[in-house]
Amino acid sequence: MPSADRRIPPRRKPRQVRAELTRERILTAAVHVFAEYGYAAGTTNRIAERAHVSIGSLYQYFPNKDAILAELAVQHIDRGVWTQADQLDLSPGTLETTVRVLVRDAIDNHRDDPRLLRIMIEEASISQDLLDTIERHTKNRVAQVRDLLARHPDVGVRAVDTAAELIVFTVEMNTHKLMADPRNIPVDTFENELVDMVTRYLRGAQ
Repeated sequence: MPSADRRIPPRRKPRQVRAELTRERILTAAVHVFAEYGYAAGTTNRIAERAHVSIGSLYQYFPNKDAILAELAVQHIDRGVWTQADQLDLSPGTLETTVRVLVRDAIDNHRDDPRLLRIMIEEASISQDLLDTIERHTKNRVAQVRDLLARHPDVGVRAVDTAAELIVFTVEMNTHKLMADPRNIPVDTFENELVDMVTRYLRGAQ
């Protein structure tokens, strides 16, 4: 994903509602500009014009478009919280259903704008905020999956901790790749194959 050579200074944190609304308007405008013009031609001038703010006002919040894209990536990751994990039925015979909920949640979190997702994967620079968000998201998701595996009676893997990390990485990376570049694979086909693969792995040698 990101290029580590472009450094993003700490973002300005709005303290007033009006400032926060302006900042969100800039981010919303950037989504439309990047989708319409692509990242290379999606200039800060175009973003400021679409957001109906001066270029000087934009620079009060973001030093450049790299910082804007990094913040969009942070928001994208933060929206990917798995809220259904503690509501699942973990009775015997439900392993495939449990895996399907996990896979479908990942898919649903990446449906909105494939072009913007691809831009984030290919162009987003590494900010400390983004690194911290990725680390927090990964730890939370792995912990959720590990808890499910430890409690589900159908799971037969030898190392639950390692299995949780492998599953999170496999589901997240493959979903990112497909949704950013759908090609000719129907989403339903992708979902079914990924669910089958993860389910068989988790059943182990039973």
